Amino acid sequence: MSTKSQLLVSRDYKSEDTIIKVKNTVIGGSAHTLIAGPCSVESREQLETVASTLKKMGLTIMRGGAFKPRTSPYSFQGLGEKGLKMMKEVADSHDLVTISEIMSPNQIDVAEPYIDIFQIGARNMQNFDLLKAVGEAKKPVLLKRGLSATLEEFIFAAEYILHYGNDQVMLMERGIRTFETETRNTLDISAVPILKLKTHLPVLVDVTHSAGRKDILLPCAKAALAAGADGIMVETHPDPETALSDKDQQLNMKEFQAFWDGMVDSGLYRLRS
Repeated sequence: MSTKSQLLVSRDYKSEDTIIKVKNTVIGGSAHTLIAGPCSVESREQLETVASTLKKMGLTIMRGGAFKPRTSPYSFQGLGEKGLKMMKEVADSHDLVTISEIMSPNQIDVAEPYIDIFQIGARNMQNFDLLKAVGEAKKPVLLKRGLSATLEEFIFAAEYILHYGNDQVMLMERGIRTFETETRNTLDISAVPILKLKTHLPVLVDVTHSAGRKDILLPCAKAALAAGADGIMVETHPDPETALSDKDQQLNMKEFQAFWDGMVDSGLYRLRS
């Protein structure tokens, strides 16, 4: 039985790193992971372009939003189950793992047949009913840090999921809200080594949402890798100018290839053998 002084997520409880295995993919351990895909699932053609690019590059995880927690009720809210089904069909044809956000417990049963990894976004980091529900669901979970959450609050949110029975949890730093306006959020790079010290869970960094601008995604990714991150998430779209959400921060296919090459050429990104 875990206590507050020895949380299930803590290094004191488990000294070795947790490694998440999903189909043909391993997250954590000796190699790095890149998760990529569009902000929102929009069409089969869009997904086919992204999926074929990922496959050619040797990448294995495709992200895509079907349930979208948007700041404005007038913004695109996502295609819902239709989008999830479309993403699964395309991902399966390219042997890719899927990851997508769910926003409430009642979306678990809807998403479960289509999604390999549940994502809990920043706005739902302390949606405790959702944390309990994904804990009981036993499917791998990517938990994003809330935009104003302390690391202690973030760790306790992850603890909810483990406490309710699911130890397949990944943590993601995605930027926090500060007074700075040059970036969409502020990438808290110190969160990476602190989370690696305090927990045994894989730690990844979403450079797209932390920066909100694609001209600095590569240096942010390099910084995250140098700080000890197990992986990176980045958004890519065949034609960002026509994207239904977050068009300014998504990389087109050529830019995505350059981003990938830059990470690999830096020597910071460890490829899986």
